[in-house]
Amino acid sequence: MWLVIQDFPNYIPILMCLLALKTIVCQVTVTKSPLPLWNWECIEEKCLPLRATQVSKLQSLETCNMLCSSMQIWPQPTGIVSLSTTAVPLRANLVLLQNVDAPTGKVHELLQGAFSLFREDLRVMESEVRGFEEWRSLYLRIVVNGSGDPRMRLDTDESYSLALRPADEADLVGVLMADINAQSFCGARHAMETLSQLIWLDPYMGTLLILEAARIDDAPKFRYRGLLVDTAHNYFPISELMTNIDAMAASKLNTFHWHISDSQAFPLHTNRDPQLANYGAATPGDIYTPEDVRAVVRRARMRGIRVLIEIDAPAHVGHAWSWGPAAHKGELAFCLDVDNWTQYCSEPPCGQLNPHNTHVYDVFERLFLAILRLTGVEDIVHLGGNDISMRCWKEQFNNTKNETMRLWLHFTRTLLSRLEKRTGKLPNLIIFWMSHLGERFKADLRDYINHIGIQVRNVAWAQSYVSGIRTIMSHEDAWDLNTGSGAWYEENSGAPYNSWQRVYEHRPWVKHASGIVEGGEATVWSALLSEGNLIWRAWPRAAALAERLWTDRPEGATRPVHQRLDVHRSRLIARGIRPSPMWSMWCTHNTLTCG
Repeated sequence: MWLVIQDFPNYIPILMCLLALKTIVCQVTVTKSPLPLWNWECIEEKCLPLRATQVSKLQSLETCNMLCSSMQIWPQPTGIVSLSTTAVPLRANLVLLQNVDAPTGKVHELLQGAFSLFREDLRVMESEVRGFEEWRSLYLRIVVNGSGDPRMRLDTDESYSLALRPADEADLVGVLMADINAQSFCGARHAMETLSQLIWLDPYMGTLLILEAARIDDAPKFRYRGLLVDTAHNYFPISELMTNIDAMAASKLNTFHWHISDSQAFPLHTNRDPQLANYGAATPGDIYTPEDVRAVVRRARMRGIRVLIEIDAPAHVGHAWSWGPAAHKGELAFCLDVDNWTQYCSEPPCGQLNPHNTHVYDVFERLFLAILRLTGVEDIVHLGGNDISMRCWKEQFNNTKNETMRLWLHFTRTLLSRLEKRTGKLPNLIIFWMSHLGERFKADLRDYINHIGIQVRNVAWAQSYVSGIRTIMSHEDAWDLNTGSGAWYEENSGAPYNSWQRVYEHRPWVKHASGIVEGGEATVWSALLSEGNLIWRAWPRAAALAERLWTDRPEGATRPVHQRLDVHRSRLIARGIRPSPMWSMWCTHNTLTCG
């Protein structure tokens, strides 16, 4: 094979065949440029840097990381893994989808879309090509044997197997075959993600490289693996939400929990009830149209991710519900703009729905149906239920505490009965935020209890609500990715910063084994966060959560885990995603030294 190298940016290309690659014959066109500073050699499963002037053959850190360590896939697979220690050059335009065997036309269509995104990721990684004449081709064959529904659902089988090898056929010399077998579209998409992680850009050779052979069997431990993004306190553009979804897919998270509304803003525009956004959006430009939501959903679905839109209620509603009197609908919400807001809500402008106004339920019914049509998510619904103010309803209706409790139960039952009537059945999982009212679920919502799930934010309260109730762990003292910034309304306040190590080592199901744990979720609240900072704040810490929920190995944040996550961070950067750094560049260059 001929390697013609010209105009290298940082060094004189010399006669080189990477130590870890199969022996090849190279010819190099030499130009005058500085020699690279470092060469990396694999010694006892560590990539150690040596001055490039001290060696005759060059190997980049990226290639050493992929060929030296035993496992660079993130999250670590849960089944059998066999990876070769040889690599061959590849071009993105030589990656072809040879065959798709799918149970339905919709699955077939989405597999083709997911493959297009797979190749797009490779093109982003691929820099200017330098002189190879014998790149290998990669033929991908996909078989989905199970579900004909391409959506991510609670009962979706996300397992997959991936086999990568040189082609056996005599007429396919120089071709690699990748065979994917899965029980669902989402499983096949995860397999494509794993395959993409076996491909990297070698900056010294100026080409993509791919492992020559691999065998991987894999499946997640938990079926709900989420990341909440709050777009109500501050607005994020669709492009930033799309980038976040790409990062989620690269780490095999499967649920984008879109906390789209709160008392501060209601930016979702719907055709049936446009006044919610007209009254509730922060500015006329800070609105998500139905077309915006559909675009996010399309991207997420091709990435194997569900979009779960939460309309928080009955508290956290704000001015979006203040149009009732003008529309002759009566008071839809109470306690807006109260003087002493700390007595009614966690942040101004407060606001709590009127449980006696039937128009409230009419609007919510239309919202449910609109969100269902936009997202296609029918087996899960998130009804909020956080920070309900006993004082607000008590003052409006002159209630006792018990009567106010009954109002909340009346509100919840009415919502659920409306939802069941309009859709014909209850969702598999109806999620509420953990609250002081949660103790009433078992006693007063017995007929719904098999469908109810609690999203638990507080470790101290977890034991009370986990036992016997389906649970999503979302402990803010470990998995809130916005801690460490304090609170805007309190001087020197706020919980400590949750490092990636803390995120990774938190295993709440070990202590609360009596619960029915559906999975977990990290949260990104945006009161002190705005456009341009979402990815920096959430990543790579959200990737640490992703491996905890996918693999859940008992080990903590050891040096090898630190090094693997750093490699995954570099992978995100190569795809155009910009996470925050984990340590100094020196630590990246000196494997297993830091941490």
